[in-house]
Amino acid sequence: MNARATAIAERAAGLSLKLLAALNLLFLAVFMATLVLSVSQARAQDAAVACTGENMMARMERDDPAAVAAIRAEAARVENGRGVLWRIEKDGVSPSYLFGTMHMSDPRVVRLGADAQAAFDASSTVVIETTEVLDQARVMAAMLANPELTMFTDGTTLSSLVPEAERAAFEAALSARGIPPASVAKMKPWVISAMVALPACEMARKAGGAPVLDAQLARDGVAAGKALGGLETIADQLGVMASLPMEFHIRGLIDTLKLGDAIEDVIETMIVLYLEEETGMFWPFFRAALPAGGEGDAGFSAFEETMVSARNRTMAERAAPFLDAGGAFVAVGALHLPGPQGLVSLLREKGYRIEAIR
Repeated sequence: MNARATAIAERAAGLSLKLLAALNLLFLAVFMATLVLSVSQARAQDAAVACTGENMMARMERDDPAAVAAIRAEAARVENGRGVLWRIEKDGVSPSYLFGTMHMSDPRVVRLGADAQAAFDASSTVVIETTEVLDQARVMAAMLANPELTMFTDGTTLSSLVPEAERAAFEAALSARGIPPASVAKMKPWVISAMVALPACEMARKAGGAPVLDAQLARDGVAAGKALGGLETIADQLGVMASLPMEFHIRGLIDTLKLGDAIEDVIETMIVLYLEEETGMFWPFFRAALPAGGEGDAGFSAFEETMVSARNRTMAERAAPFLDAGGAFVAVGALHLPGPQGLVSLLREKGYRIEAIR
């Protein structure tokens, strides 16, 4: 692996979980993009629309093929780790579909393939993670009802939680991103992480009103006369992020800011894996970059249980009535599909017949 790729991989190791946290909630993808534009509108509008990220896996294929082989071997052992579109059948009702999304507005992501489009067109109900994100009034009401989940409501400030030795560099990095530290002093760190985890091209698209895939599916469904349903509330998603330790969020924000423009490479790699339907490769890819030792494994386990597995169990329970009625197109983040605690496995355990459509 060349020096630049190695440096990026090492930094990606420290913030892989934080990036997945920031990118794995539909609420963050929809609302926080709007928030970042409110504090950094000029930067977003001036940003080049063209994305500049490089696929880190492609570089690794060239520079360290053995590492890639190990990643692919681990991914091959992940249950249901290949495919983003799954057909769900139950006797007596029309088939439903489970579709893994990426909460991005990248045209490559938003453009449905022929099979996914046909499944969507055939469905009578569209189900996304939370329908509240489609209504700004409901978003604001949820945030105002639980201000402590997104803002410091006591004397704490964001900078005060950053180690003193890193504070000046932290504030300079925020300013370099077009975010004056004073303007976000009372925001919880995970809110800011969601801002800085967005590449400039994604910010520019959102400045122009481009919706993320999930929101586009919901809007298209309503326009076509389909029913609309949700599996979580904004309060659910806010609570999940807020439940993670403050040190986790602070460290993640610092590390993400340190990554700088290389964030483009990390996001591009995730998009490429998604487009290749390699849902089982996300964890192996990030694990390969983690430093050796038990601390990293513990971090993965805690994150996976809080941000993925626990939510998967909730989603499976709440998806069941839609699937029992038939004709549902259930769209959730692709990270929720694979693995023994993934939605595909959990729904099979409930008695549904599920197979991938490729």
